[in-house]
Amino acid sequence: MTGESPAAGDSEPGDSQLTPQPAEPAEPAQQAEPAQQAEPAQQAEPAQPGSPRALRGGPVVWLSAGAAALVLIALVIVFSAGNEPQPRGAGPVAGPTATQAPAQPGPLVTRSQTPSARPGTRDCPAPTVVVHDASSLEAALAAAAPGASIWMEDGGYEGRFKAKTSGTAERPISLCGSARAVIDGGGVKGGYALHLDGVSYWRVVGFGVRNGQKGLMADRVQQVLIKGLTVEHIGDEAIHLRNFSSDNVVEGNTVRDTGLRRDQFGEGIYVGTAQSNWCTVTDCKPDASDRNVVRGNDISATTAESVDIKEGTTGGVLSGNTFDGGALSGSHADSWVDVKGNGWVIEGNVGRNAREDGFQTHEVVKGWGADNTFRANTAEVNGPGWGFHFAPANGNTLSCDNKVTGAAKGLANVACG
Repeated sequence: MTGESPAAGDSEPGDSQLTPQPAEPAEPAQQAEPAQQAEPAQQAEPAQPGSPRALRGGPVVWLSAGAAALVLIALVIVFSAGNEPQPRGAGPVAGPTATQAPAQPGPLVTRSQTPSARPGTRDCPAPTVVVHDASSLEAALAAAAPGASIWMEDGGYEGRFKAKTSGTAERPISLCGSARAVIDGGGVKGGYALHLDGVSYWRVVGFGVRNGQKGLMADRVQQVLIKGLTVEHIGDEAIHLRNFSSDNVVEGNTVRDTGLRRDQFGEGIYVGTAQSNWCTVTDCKPDASDRNVVRGNDISATTAESVDIKEGTTGGVLSGNTFDGGALSGSHADSWVDVKGNGWVIEGNVGRNAREDGFQTHEVVKGWGADNTFRANTAEVNGPGWGFHFAPANGNTLSCDNKVTGAAKGLANVACG
C-alpha cells in the first residue's frame, strides 16, 4: 500500500523549459526538366515560277502542294502551343508540409503496426495531421481541435508534451502512432512525458512513452481512451488517472520498468489520489475519479503495485489484466493490486510472483476500501501471504471461482461465497 509522490504540478519543469528540436528542412522539390523543343519542320523547296516543272502534272501537282502547305501550318500551330510562356510565379506544386496529412495515408496504412494503432480504424481515424519530430508534435497538440487525428511517424520525440483542448462525443481528438514512435521525457527525475490536462474525448493509442518521472499523467479528464501504449523506464508510476478523472478506459497497454527514481512510487497504473495529497491536488476533497475501466493491460517489472486504486474512487472495473510482481521492492509494496476505493469489480485478472499477497483491500480512510467484488481471478502468488487479503472485510466479497496457487496462507483471510 504505497503512497504517492508529491504532486509535481507547476513546480516541475514544464513544456516551455525544453526547447524542441527544430524540424529538419524539407529537401527542395526537384524541378522538372524543360521539354525539348521540337525541331522545326523542313520547308519544301519552292518551285520556280513559270517553270515547266511547276506546271507538270496538272491538277494533281497543285493538290499535293496544297496538302503540304496545310501540314506545315498545322506543325507551326502545334509548335507554338507547346511553347506558350507560363504565367509568372507558377512552379512545382508543393507537397504536404510536416504538419499536414496527405490526402491519402498511403504507406502509413501498409506499414507493419499493431492493429489498434493503424490509421483509418475506429481508434485511429485517417490522419488530419502527420508529425515527425518534437516541434511538429508540440505544434499539432497546441492546434488540435475537435475531429483532429494526429499521426506520429516512427522515431523519437524528446520533450514533455501537453494536451489541453477537448474533443466532443461526435468528434474526438486522436493521437496515434506505432510502438516505434516514442515520446521520451528526457529523464526519470522530473516531469510528465505526456500530460492530458483537463481534456475530454481523446484517443491516445499505440505509441511508446518512456524516460519521465511520470509516464502519462491524466488530470481532470473524461471519456478518454488510453490504448495499446508501451510505457517503460519511468521514475515513478507509468499511467495515472487523478483529479476527478472519470469514465475513462485504460486498455491493452504494456507497462514495465517503473520506480527508477523512487521504488515506493513505482506503480504501474494508478487511479485517484492518496489522502495525503488531497489538499494539493483536489482542494482537500476526496479524489472522485470514478467509473474508470482498466482492462487487458500487461504490467511487469514495477517496484510498487501493478495497480493502485485509491481512497475516494468509486465504481471502476479492473479486468483481464496480467501482473508479474517479481520486481516489487518499494516500502509497503507487497501485492499486485491494492484496492482502497469502493464498489470496484476486480475480475478475470492473472497474477504471479507477489511479495506477500496477491490482492489486498485497505481502509485508509474510514468508510473506504469497501463493497468491492473479486471474481474469476487467478493468483499464482509464490509468496508467504494470501491470495486475497481483505483488511478489513468491510463488505468486500470473494467468489469461489477465484483460483490461488503458491500462497503460503491459502486462498484468503475471508470465506468465499
